[in-house]
Amino acid sequence: MGNITRDIELRATPKGTSVADLGLACNRVRMGDDGQKIEDVTYVDVTLWGRQAELASQYLSKGKPVFIEGRLHMDSWTDQATGKQRTRLKVVGENMQFIGSPGGAGGGAPQQNQPMQHAPQAQPPQQQQSPPQGGSPANNMPDFQDEDDDIPF
Repeated sequence: MGNITRDIELRATPKGTSVADLGLACNRVRMGDDGQKIEDVTYVDVTLWGRQAELASQYLSKGKPVFIEGRLHMDSWTDQATGKQRTRLKVVGENMQFIGSPGGAGGGAPQQNQPMQHAPQAQPPQQQQSPPQGGSPANNMPDFQDEDDDIPF
């Protein structure tokens, strides 16, 4: 989880698959030995593919917070200037959640008539309904005793 460090670069492969490259700044605040707050920042390169790349490009911009889950990937290439082998560890995003509210600070505001995908919201607890007459809530449960399942545990 972090903030976007630069505007997102969206491109397409020759077959038409969308690809987005972005930078993410992940902040960590900790207390030093002297009691002072110390803020550590880790910069992570992220690549998104397909629909996620398109959504990120459409709704996210520099400074916006986002949560991305993914796998690590090691890029390697030969530096043309020095001829040395170079490597870079990056994240290939597999799941993305927008953080913040639309139109508010920290949220990518969707344009009119365009859907916005948010992280699931916690639902308020449902009020318990009274059981039907002459029974308890257990009476409303399906009867699974007649099934003959072979469960190995």
